Amino acid sequence: MSTTDTTIANLLEQLIADGPQAMSQVMTTLMNVAMRLEREQFLGAGHYERGADRRGFANGTKPKKVDTPAGTLSLDVPKTAGAPEPFYPQSLERGRRSCRAVMLAAAEMYVKGVSTRDVEKVLAEFGIEGLSSTQVSRATAMLDADLAAWRNRPLGRFRYVFLDARYEKTREHGVADDCAVLSAIGVDAFGRRRVLGVSVHVSEAEVHWRAFLESLVARGLQGVEFITSDDHAGLKAARKAVLPGARWQRCQFHLAQNAIHHAPNLAVRSVIGEELRAVWNAATLEMAEAELKTLVVRYRKDAPKLAGWLETAVPEALAVFKLPKAHRRRMRTSNPIERSIQQEIKRRTQKIRVFPNEASLERLVSAILIEIDEQWADCNQPYVNWTNANAD
Repeated sequence: MSTTDTTIANLLEQLIADGPQAMSQVMTTLMNVAMRLEREQFLGAGHYERGADRRGFANGTKPKKVDTPAGTLSLDVPKTAGAPEPFYPQSLERGRRSCRAVMLAAAEMYVKGVSTRDVEKVLAEFGIEGLSSTQVSRATAMLDADLAAWRNRPLGRFRYVFLDARYEKTREHGVADDCAVLSAIGVDAFGRRRVLGVSVHVSEAEVHWRAFLESLVARGLQGVEFITSDDHAGLKAARKAVLPGARWQRCQFHLAQNAIHHAPNLAVRSVIGEELRAVWNAATLEMAEAELKTLVVRYRKDAPKLAGWLETAVPEALAVFKLPKAHRRRMRTSNPIERSIQQEIKRRTQKIRVFPNEASLERLVSAILIEIDEQWADCNQPYVNWTNANAD
């Protein structure tokens, strides 16, 4: 019986005696034997064998740990010297693919909001040891090509668009600071919501919003008639420059919150929201304007600053009355992007708290938005109904 046959027989006996618990040790030994045999085939000669066709010499081994479904294997990778080309075991090339699959699974857990420590615990159950935060970060980088392809995919006609931003913490040059996540969703020709794109920048300055909107247009975004967003100087300037033909609706929810801050006392703060609701819920634009005029007159004497603010700011939230009646409630606030996207991002990122850099933040947010976009694409119920709108 050859040495290899003896080794295999001993391994079988070990499996019979110890069962699955011996799998990792058995696989380590089998891999080491297979790699030595492969080296002999590569060199054209066995160990200590001489011959005219020999293509080099065995040159010891080097240790290497490989993560596999059988656990983490501590292997002895054979080396060569004097060969015309480098030697690397094909079995390890296949192992690399297996390891990549394991690491991609870790990456997917990470982007679903599982902490690095919890990912380690899960993989430890499968015998994968010593997963570091660096390894998880490297694993998530494997997803970058797919995520970038999604962020750069072609768009098309979207009549309605929502724009919003939220802030996360990133650590650049050792300092933790705020970082803006700009996002956009649209309503397509079937009345479905779709995530249009996302971009990560240091702030909501005009230059960043403008670059983001220009990237959407460059990807084919067209036909935008109506935009809903909060009031922000950078966004307003960028929107006017890139999408000048679209009518803008200031988010009524945020506007009502702002009104509370402009109220001069507790008594006014407790009622101003309800008073504004009478404006929002008016049946027509003319009735809404009449309700607003009544409200302004009411506060002109006792709260002139509030009255002036209402007179200037509230008309920006009445553009929705230009839409079909069936669409107004859907489009009068940015809540669709706040609730569906921003809250989900917050849920996934709260365990991380501070991202190592902007790229890692963009990677996680992109993965989250892909999930949301796929759910919306598969939804049979339209967000708005264009047929009913045309009948209004």
